[in-house]
Amino acid sequence: MAIDCDFSIRGAGPHLILIHGIGARRSVFDGLVDGLQDRFTCITYDLRGHGQSPLPEGRFGLSDLVEDLARIFDRLGIEKAHLAGHSLGGMIGPGFAHRFPDKVLSLGLYSTAAFRTADDSAKVKGVVAAMRKNGIERELDTLTARWFTDDFAAANPDVIERRKAQVVGTPPDVFLNVFDIYAETEMSPWLHEIEAPSLVLTGELDGGCNPRLNKQIADAMPNSELVVLNELKHALLIEAPDRVVGPVRTFLEKHR
Repeated sequence: MAIDCDFSIRGAGPHLILIHGIGARRSVFDGLVDGLQDRFTCITYDLRGHGQSPLPEGRFGLSDLVEDLARIFDRLGIEKAHLAGHSLGGMIGPGFAHRFPDKVLSLGLYSTAAFRTADDSAKVKGVVAAMRKNGIERELDTLTARWFTDDFAAANPDVIERRKAQVVGTPPDVFLNVFDIYAETEMSPWLHEIEAPSLVLTGELDGGCNPRLNKQIADAMPNSELVVLNELKHALLIEAPDRVVGPVRTFLEKHR
């Protein structure tokens, strides 16, 4: 059953719905929205069980997160929109486009993964297993080291602490549930069926959503382009929104 997630709206123009990742909040897109709201109506929301959105009852899967997004379309009376998601959000958006192709003007897949090898899958599932065994908080430093570059983390300890607080503030069962979805979802069997114009974007140093995987994503999608931002890891929307907004804005204007 779909959940009515809490959302925010800023800007004017065609609708752009932005979807965050594991244990994050809609605020991850603040820097991007700052650079787009003059041309687009930017809608951000907290995933179920995150931030201000209601808690789910029991386990849920990618299809449930797609249903939550469909509810936002219905509640706001939106017929078509641009979609973009980061990490797990970069799986929810394509999942929605695969199910509701006529509702999607374009897609953004930021720092996400598909075409994982057996070794890739083992590594991400190992992270989840370690959190289940040792507790989420004990693995936070491992996560943030994967998300942020060393120089940024050293210069911005307050930002790192805020990101950790978001994870700790997410109910553990919800956090592990969405991490399971991220670890177990494989989009490769159906990505080639998505015809919407798509921007595939990742950081050069993103270990789990690396350029190798993102090139395969872009190659599979019939109407896509690939952007790799050098010297950035997974949390590029937080660490360098000024570097993300340029290629995103150019892409969206092209398909406005």
